[in-house]
Amino acid sequence: MKKILRTGLFAASLLVSPLAHAADTYTLDASHTAVTWTISHFDFSHPWGKFAMIDGSLTLDEKNPANSKLSVTVPMDHIVTGVDKLDEHLKSDAFFDVAKYPTSTFTSTKVTVTGKDTATVEGNLTMHGVTRPETLEVKLNKLGENMMKKKTAGFSATATVKRSDFGITQYLPMLGDEVKLYIECEANI
Repeated sequence: MKKILRTGLFAASLLVSPLAHAADTYTLDASHTAVTWTISHFDFSHPWGKFAMIDGSLTLDEKNPANSKLSVTVPMDHIVTGVDKLDEHLKSDAFFDVAKYPTSTFTSTKVTVTGKDTATVEGNLTMHGVTRPETLEVKLNKLGENMMKKKTAGFSATATVKRSDFGITQYLPMLGDEVKLYIECEANI
C-alpha cells in the first residue's frame, strides 16, 4: 500500500511540475536595457535621447507567451541626450518635472502573439502623473544562456506615444507631439 501511495504521489508530482515551472521570472539587466526616443524638433531635425538604468521584471511563459507579464520602472532623471544643458531642461517642470514625477512605469495587461518571435504587449504607461493605455510591438531576439551562464531573454520593441496625452505640452505644436520609442532589453534569471 505504501509503495502504491509513493508511486501515486510521484506521478502526481510529474503532472504538477510542468505547470509549476511553466513561467520563469527574469530581472531586467539595467546595463543592457534602455529606452531611446526621437522627436521632431520644429521639423528641422529629429534628435535622439535615451533613458537608462531601467528596472523591472518579466514573467515569461515559454509554453503560452500570452500569459507573460512585464513590469518596468524608468528613472526619469537618467535621461541622456549628449547635451548636459538640454538634459537639465528636459528634467525641469517645462517637460518631465522629475522633481515631482521621478519615475515612469509600464505594466502589461495583455500579450498577443503575432508571429514566431513577435507579439504586441498592451499595458498601462504612467508618466508625468498620467496613466494611459499604450502598446509595444515586441520582437524576441534570443532566448538562451549568456556568457555568465545565466538564462537570458533579449527583446527589441517599438512604440509611438503622444506627449500631450501625458500633459507634456511645452512648445506644441512646433515641437513634435509624437515621440517614437525604441527599446532594447535583456533580462536574466
